[in-house]
Amino acid sequence: MTKLLYRAMQRRILLIEIITALFCRPMQAETELAVINKKVITLEEFNRKYQENLKYFPLGAPTKKAVLDDLIKRELGIYEAKKQALDQNPEIADRMNTVLFNALIDRQLASEIEHLSVSNDEAKARYLKSPTLRTSHILITLSPHADELEQKKSFEKIKKIQLELKKNKNFSKIAQLYSEGPAAPMGGDIDYQPAERLDPIYYATALQLKVPGSISDIVRTPFGYQIIQLTGIKPWNEIDPNQVKRLVLEEKKTEAFEKYISKLKKNAEINVHSELLKD
Repeated sequence: MTKLLYRAMQRRILLIEIITALFCRPMQAETELAVINKKVITLEEFNRKYQENLKYFPLGAPTKKAVLDDLIKRELGIYEAKKQALDQNPEIADRMNTVLFNALIDRQLASEIEHLSVSNDEAKARYLKSPTLRTSHILITLSPHADELEQKKSFEKIKKIQLELKKNKNFSKIAQLYSEGPAAPMGGDIDYQPAERLDPIYYATALQLKVPGSISDIVRTPFGYQIIQLTGIKPWNEIDPNQVKRLVLEEKKTEAFEKYISKLKKNAEINVHSELLKD
């Protein structure tokens, strides 16, 4: 990022900080710095907010004149937008509501989220429940919307492969011969993958196998019919704990968000006709 671009971005941040506090307070008898279509910006308030926000500019702040110029441009744009009734446009109103929603969440949860942390023990416990697995699979592709006849044909195909597998017991070779997945040339091996990168049904099936070398029964996933072999479980000391900590932290943030939304739901009137939804 160039220095000019960096400073421009920082200036926009400062501008937002100034505007937020500048226009949300009642105006007192202070010195008028500027009046834009009857919108007053006082010198005292401007200087105070400018000084408060200097900490955000370690590489040098924009001049007061430049910031004031940005504020004037903003007010001119807002005034003209209202003249054109853009604030009454449903699409614009929807965007404004999104801003309001994000502002509410930030205001209600920012402090709580800021103090969230994840210990090594928490991260390890979370990882051991859903570790990174190495698997191989045999896939017979099938659309999620396949009709009954297509499902029957695909199941018969995977069933024959399963019988062959019980006789031969060489999973890699059988996968190379019969699997319709992109990993077939590698004997169905898809290497180590965390839970987030695998289909939930696939991952849960592989995890239940527990012992490397174990082979699942036939399972239906969004990709088709599959037979899965668990070939490895990566131990805690071989993974990056910081990645797990970030994952747990995101889960905690989501939990805080859902908890807050649940409170709103209790005090709201909500009627949903879910029967009208069709996949």
